Order: sequence, then structure tokens, then C-alpha cells
Amino acid sequence: MPLAALEEIRNLLVCPRCRSPLAAKPDGLHCRGPSCPCRAPSAFPMAGRWPVLVDFEHSVASRQDVLAAAGRRHLPGLIQRLPAPLRRIWKPPNRVAARNVDLLLSGLGGSTPRLLVVGGATVGNGVEAVYREAGVEVIAFDITPSPVTQFVADAHSIPLPAASVDAVLVQAVLEHVVDPARVVAEIHRVLRDDGLVYAETPFLQQVHAGAHDFTRFTASGHRHLFGRFEELAAGAVAGPGTQLLWSIDHLVRGLTRSAPAGRVTRGLLCWLRVLDRLVPETYARDDAAALYFLGRKRERAMTAREVVAYYPGAQTSA
Repeated sequence: MPLAALEEIRNLLVCPRCRSPLAAKPDGLHCRGPSCPCRAPSAFPMAGRWPVLVDFEHSVASRQDVLAAAGRRHLPGLIQRLPAPLRRIWKPPNRVAARNVDLLLSGLGGSTPRLLVVGGATVGNGVEAVYREAGVEVIAFDITPSPVTQFVADAHSIPLPAASVDAVLVQAVLEHVVDPARVVAEIHRVLRDDGLVYAETPFLQQVHAGAHDFTRFTASGHRHLFGRFEELAAGAVAGPGTQLLWSIDHLVRGLTRSAPAGRVTRGLLCWLRVLDRLVPETYARDDAAALYFLGRKRERAMTAREVVAYYPGAQTSA
């Protein structure tokens, strides 16, 4: 089914601080917890049509910025405005994500499973099938309002009850949060037993999103991050060829002091991505632009020794 309507999920939403139920009032949603600090006038206001369920006292986001973002027009970016053939050259379809999303969807059981998109302000490359699947209820949020989200929230404190969703999709998000481990713990909390998670996270990529870019992960580091999940599949989303393309783009930006010059160079050298297909997976994981993880919720966490033994790359100890 398409993205669920806010009215369909309103009763599912909870206070991001104490996780008590919420009461709808003319000025927004209010926490019903008897001792929660959020029981203040207009604790959770509306930003346009989006409830803002953020504990601003403990978030890097500010109330003023979030509310102001609701008033802006959501215009397509430069890449989205290009003709389709040029758009595919600059940003080719993410076939790795498409394949793994198919696996994710095929692993969902029950009647109308619920899938949560964390950081879903835009429909990610390769995950479009999630929004087309007739039998899946899609819930999406981001820290800023978007036409493809139902509410605004901080991923460090997801305003949903424990064990309330069957799957979580978090694509190109974890590098933009201050505490990725806490966000993954929240994902684990809201998933039902045996729930599924699909994540894509950068490894060797230059800074993007400026001040809101914090972290990178090796393959072993990514596995450790999802240590309380059983691995179903993992690997490189984009390999050394794509990573080289990123580096050349940013090298040209630095030499010319011009982001457009870097973008033009990147477009001219787009064929470097083809080299990804020539690199074996074990080598690709050591030099990937980004990595993916598909897993199933479990309670037991990996030990430190298991994380070290997990290393899937081509390098071996002397």
C-alpha cells in the first residue's frame, strides 16, 4: 500500500521521552504521562500537517528550524531535475538495494506487516518497491518535514512503542546521527521479535551534508553496530571504482574551490563505476564507498572476539 495516512497511525505514536500515549489537542499532540516533563503547553506542535515528536532538550535539532522547514517548498534537487538518461548516468539505479529490499519484503509474514523508514524524507535509490508493495503498511519519518513522511522525529528517540513494527529501512542515515549505536538500539526496540532491518551506510565517502555528517564504518564496524541482529546478508553497495569517483570529484573541488567543477568531472568519469564489477567481494569490502546489512532481530549481542573473527575482507594476519 502507499504511505499510510497520519490518521491511520496516530494512535500508534508515543512521547519520545517517556513513551506514554499522546492526546490530540487543537494546538498539537500532548504527552499523557503523569510525570513526564513533556506535559507542557504545546509540547509537540504541528509543523504544517506533520506532528513534531522531538525531545528538543536532548536533540541537535532546534524547534525553530524544524517548524521553519515546514513552510518551505519541497523542490527537487539538481539531480532530480536532470533528464532521465543524464540522471541515470550521474546516479545509476542502486541494484544492490533493490535486490536486498526484495529479500526484505519476501521475509515479511503476517497480515499487512508494518515497515518503518528511518530518515525517509526522500524515497531512497533502489528502495522504491517498499512504497509499491500493496500488502505492507509504510511509516516514514525524518528530522525535517517531507511529502513522503507522516511525522517529524529524531531517530535517537523514535516515538513508537516497543515491538510495534515488522521491518526497518535505514538507508544513508546513520552517518548523519550523533550516536549511531543509540539509533540502532532504538531500531532494535521498535522491531517485533524476528523483525528485519536493512541498512546502507557509507564507508569511504567524503563529507556530505556538512555539519550533519559524523561517522563512517568498516565492514567489521558495521557488523558490530548491528551486533544484536542475525546477519542474513552483508557486503558492499558500491566498490572501489565508485569510491575513486568520489575522491576525484572532491579532489577537483579542492583544487578549483568549485563544487560544480567537481560535479562535472564526476560526470565525465562516471565510467569508473564499472570497475566495481571487476573487484571480488572480499576486496570490495575493504575499499567500498558504502556497505549494506540485512539482518533479523535477536537478543544476544556479538562478543568482541566474534566481531574480530567476523572480518570479511581480503587482508589476513601475518
